[in-house]
Amino acid sequence: MRPAGLDNPTSSPLEDAVLSSALLGGGLPPAAERHLRLAGLAWQDDALAEEHLRLARDAAPEHVAVLIGFYRYYFYKGRLAETLAIARLCLAVAARELNIAGDWRLVAAGDAEFGRFESLLPRFYLFTLKGYAYLQMRLGALAEGRAATLKLLELDPTDKIGARLLLEVHDRMGQDDDD
Repeated sequence: MRPAGLDNPTSSPLEDAVLSSALLGGGLPPAAERHLRLAGLAWQDDALAEEHLRLARDAAPEHVAVLIGFYRYYFYKGRLAETLAIARLCLAVAARELNIAGDWRLVAAGDAEFGRFESLLPRFYLFTLKGYAYLQMRLGALAEGRAATLKLLELDPTDKIGARLLLEVHDRMGQDDDD
């Protein structure tokens, strides 16, 4: 969910495919879809937007579309700790659906089709782990963010999702600009 004037919460082809995927619970119940839309329209009114997000969650607990709605809302509001909590939940949901370890540190490249970019659920897992790594770094947990980024590169050695850039940013942090 983004402020008015920015793209639709389901505008990317990845999100469109993920949200409609039977792997992730299929279609969104109409009540949840309505409340997500209303939350987006209520962007400026935090209490109202959050009430609609809660109602969407009540209608479709742990549905990926609802989780993405919460993630975007918190992220664009600058509420990074809450965004991180949603990223953790997304990782847990994706791990459960993929039947892989719940702890990302224990996931291996062969546990899912991480190398096949057209495999939606593994790709969702990778993008979620990337968001998790980024948020950890933004919140000052640099070692955790770096470890998650290295795991991403292990799972996606061709770096289709762009984890190497996160690693480069991490490794430059703290260096003097005059170097």
